[in-house]
Amino acid sequence: MKHRLALLSCFFVLFLSGCATPPPKDPENICAIFKENRSWYKAAVNTRNKWGVPVHVPIAMMYQESSFKHNARPPMQYFLGFIPTGRASSAYGYAQAKTMTWDDYVKETGNSWSSRTNFADAMDFMGWFIAKTHKVNGVSKWDAKNQYLNYHEGWGGYRRGTYRAKAWLGPVADRVDERSRRYAAQYNTCKDDLDSSWLWRLFFG
Repeated sequence: MKHRLALLSCFFVLFLSGCATPPPKDPENICAIFKENRSWYKAAVNTRNKWGVPVHVPIAMMYQESSFKHNARPPMQYFLGFIPTGRASSAYGYAQAKTMTWDDYVKETGNSWSSRTNFADAMDFMGWFIAKTHKVNGVSKWDAKNQYLNYHEGWGGYRRGTYRAKAWLGPVADRVDERSRRYAAQYNTCKDDLDSSWLWRLFFG
C-alpha cells in the first residue's frame, strides 16, 4: 500500500511539473516554439480543429499576455511603496485569463478539470474566447488586432469602444497583429514538417 502511495505521489509531482514547461528559447519563431514543445503543437492543432481558430492568432496573443510563462500574473500593487494592496486583476496563467471569464469558459465547455497553468487548457480557453468574439461581435478569427482588443477590453467594452480612450492599447494591439502575421508566414514554412512529425509520433511513437 505504501509503495502504491509513493508511486502515486511521484506521478502527481511529474504531472504538475509537466504543466510548468519553461518559456520557449526562441519565442519570436513559431516553428522553433513548436519544435521545442511538441505537445504545444498538438494543443494548437486541437484548438484549431475544435474552434476553427488559426494556429498563429492565439499564439501571438499568448505571447503578448504572458510571454509563455505558465504562472504569469499582474504585478503586486503597493500603498506608500511598501504595503501590498493586491494585484490589478485576477488574470493568471499562460492566457492571463481573469477568474470570472475562466469560470464562464468552464461553465460553457464543461472543462471542469482545466487549469490556467496548463498550456493545452489555456489554448482551449483562447480558442473558445476567439470563437465567441466572432459570434458576439463579428470579428474574424483571423483578425488578431481586433481579437486582442476584445480579449483585453471584453466583448461589451469593445462594443463601447473603451479601447479608444487608452492611447497605449492601440500600439500593443498592432504589435500582436504584426507578430501574428509573422507567425503565420513562419508557420507556412514548417507546417508540413510539424504535421508529419506529429502524425508519425501519434501512430509509431
